[in-house]
Amino acid sequence: MVREITQIERAQAVLTSRAGQSQTMPNAEQSFDAVLRQRLEHGPGLTFSKHAMERVEERGIEVTPHLIERLSDSVARAEAKGATNILALERSMAFIINVPNGRVITTMSQDEMKDNIFTNIDGAVIL
Repeated sequence: MVREITQIERAQAVLTSRAGQSQTMPNAEQSFDAVLRQRLEHGPGLTFSKHAMERVEERGIEVTPHLIERLSDSVARAEAKGATNILALERSMAFIINVPNGRVITTMSQDEMKDNIFTNIDGAVIL
């Protein structure tokens, strides 16, 4: 069965391929979807939690390789300042990121940001 690859999966594939780390070949019994999900959740560089991936898809947030690079840069800058949980904010979207793990915890579109209070963060980065 063939299915369309989502934007987040394409962006993560680009990020993973740029990392240049060799990956072991999956066994023939694993589905492509299972292998891809595993690499998205545990691969090198910035990763998205399952929750964040679901929010990206349901909220229609476009995740591009350029956005992934900007988020990765914001994590590096926040790490240099000692932050552990940051809000990466753009006009139309927001990302809560756990800096030590390089993991996006959740995402929000502009509409959801209007009435939300961001808690448990110790830094903010404007993208």
